Amino acid sequence: MLTSHDIDRVCRASHSDPFAILGPHRTKGGKTSVRCFLPTAQVVTVVSPEGHALGELSQRHPDGFFEGIVDAQHDTPYQFQVVWASGLTSVMEDPYRFPLVLGEMDVWLLGEGTHLRPFEVLGAKPCTMEGVAGTRFAVWAPNASRVSVVGDFNYWDGRRHPMRLRRECGVWELFLPDVQAGALYKFEIRGHHGEVLAARADPYALQSELRPATASVVATLPEKVAPSQARKRANALDAPVSIYEVHLGSWRRVTADGNRWLTWDELADTLVPYAQEMGFTHLELMPVSEHPFDGSWGYQPIGIYAPTSRFGDAAGFGRLVARCHAAGLGVILDWVPAHFPTDAHGLANFDGTHLYEYADPREGFHNDWNTLIYNLGRTEVKNFLVGNALYWLERFGVDGLRVDAVASMLYRDYSRQDGQWIPNIYGGRENLEAIAFLKRMNEVVGVEREQAITLAEESTAYPAVSRPTFAGGLGFHYKWNMGWMHDTLAYMARDPIYRQHHHGEMTFSMVYAFNENFVLPISHDEVVHGKGSLLNKMPGDRWQKLANVRTFLGYMFGHPGKKLLFMGCEFAQEREWNHDQSLDWHLLDNPEHAGVQCLVRDLNQLYRATPALYQQDFVPAGFEWIDHNDNQRSVLSFVRWAADQSDFVVVLCNFTPNVWTDYRLGVPRPGGYRELLNTDWAAYGGSDVSSLAADNPATDTPWHNQPHSIVLTIPPLATVFLKWTA
Repeated sequence: MLTSHDIDRVCRASHSDPFAILGPHRTKGGKTSVRCFLPTAQVVTVVSPEGHALGELSQRHPDGFFEGIVDAQHDTPYQFQVVWASGLTSVMEDPYRFPLVLGEMDVWLLGEGTHLRPFEVLGAKPCTMEGVAGTRFAVWAPNASRVSVVGDFNYWDGRRHPMRLRRECGVWELFLPDVQAGALYKFEIRGHHGEVLAARADPYALQSELRPATASVVATLPEKVAPSQARKRANALDAPVSIYEVHLGSWRRVTADGNRWLTWDELADTLVPYAQEMGFTHLELMPVSEHPFDGSWGYQPIGIYAPTSRFGDAAGFGRLVARCHAAGLGVILDWVPAHFPTDAHGLANFDGTHLYEYADPREGFHNDWNTLIYNLGRTEVKNFLVGNALYWLERFGVDGLRVDAVASMLYRDYSRQDGQWIPNIYGGRENLEAIAFLKRMNEVVGVEREQAITLAEESTAYPAVSRPTFAGGLGFHYKWNMGWMHDTLAYMARDPIYRQHHHGEMTFSMVYAFNENFVLPISHDEVVHGKGSLLNKMPGDRWQKLANVRTFLGYMFGHPGKKLLFMGCEFAQEREWNHDQSLDWHLLDNPEHAGVQCLVRDLNQLYRATPALYQQDFVPAGFEWIDHNDNQRSVLSFVRWAADQSDFVVVLCNFTPNVWTDYRLGVPRPGGYRELLNTDWAAYGGSDVSSLAADNPATDTPWHNQPHSIVLTIPPLATVFLKWTA
């Protein structure tokens, strides 16, 4: 018989080893004793699976602790027949008669921090054990003194289902019979000193409640999506990549139904055909992981394994990705391994210690966002994040991950004053743990999901971000060109009369254009927080503002690098982006805005149909200046070459509202030249000034260090693409 002390610890939910107390145990006399804790139970009888009585248990504690000898072997299956205080009778399984949940290999890999797919064994997984359906739970909390599963299936009572600790890896586990997909749950944790912490959501939860509720939801693991050679080709460095960045909660809303969000399936029915018709090659979705605060736009996630419940369940997100691929669209997810929020149900102080975050705030607190920084020196934390990258790529088949705030990860002094940061072991400012993590993540992705890509939002001069790790790089496929974005937008905001004095802001990007594999981003960060929309950054009257937008977009599509455009910019949204409202689709009733939309569609089509504009984005052979010195007229001209040099496109940009007539332009080859696209065409809302007569032939007059030249008219505030016709 148990001592009253042990029984009291079970009733107070303070026992650290519940399997030593509860369930079947062999007595010294060779008999089987069964013990259980069932609050409000009046009579508990142990019965066989066929319903035969094996023995009645005696109540040892008024809170519901029962114990007794039964007529069965130690390993014989049994059930409880319970008469409750309400008078109802039920038959239930005993969770404490079931064997270990985690296999020895999983325990070893988790303890070592090298389990490639920890999401397959941690969290809540519906399954069958010994022929009984239920859910197995497992959570990493090595410094806890007790962990319980609480949920709607046990009245959120932390006394009822304490878990077993696998000391080899610090993981607590328990199989709960009859708990099925859809059940709500959390983990109730006692810290090392016995304090009961706020109930924690499951770090590996595959689904969560809709905010402001914070419980995790039992869900089945999505099936793996088979690799695709078509997607590998579409993501390649020499493929056309034009990305439409979207915040799903504000792309469109259903105003007739309380300004609600679209569901995953409604997005598949509307967003996918729209992006396809506009000619984009990829969607980039701002973070879809579960997050408690709408105003974070998803960049402060708590449930990084759970597609947000704002738009439906995880299966709905999977259908959206499948619809994108069926339409020829890739899917890139914004991914946030740099930091996490301090919400009480999240990862902060998870088991009563700084488990996921650095303990010292000089390392573990992010001043810019009041968030916590992952302790990437812990193999288990690094494994948690690397596994998450594989989860999205393998289980939903997404094409890539755009890693947020990489600059903040690379440097220990990022956004910190002197004395507010701790140097690395060599006395430097580089975050060696974060660098090692990023390399590891990119290497794992490269081996395990060869078709996938990773993209870094990185704003510093850190070298070789998009170079392989074996060559000393971080291993990303692409890097956002933040310098290009800031320089060009600063230039475009200037009155054209002053642009001649800042000509270098438009040409400087070519000094470093081939140091990295760049994406040219016009992202959400540039149209929020008082920065104004892309349209309202532009100077001049309304016609000039729209013409400036068109000129800039043309220049962007001509410049080396893959393209990214935030939603709304494609039709010159007027007001600044607001995450709580739909884009202003009614603007498309105005021909001027419809014209900008038509231009973006045509630019995408031209870009995808013209190898010279994408095949050699990252090598000097793909680009050649014609003239970058004409600051007096604020004109730029250059050539984009196809990979085999058999074809090329001439790009000409005029950043003033003046029409330049009789402009002699050097060209590389003799023959005819014609307009492929002119952002000043009337169809786009322009003044319809044509640059060339049809198939205007080049002369043998050398110009601009080119062997031939043509004479043309340069339209006002326009970018022109010229095709060589041989």
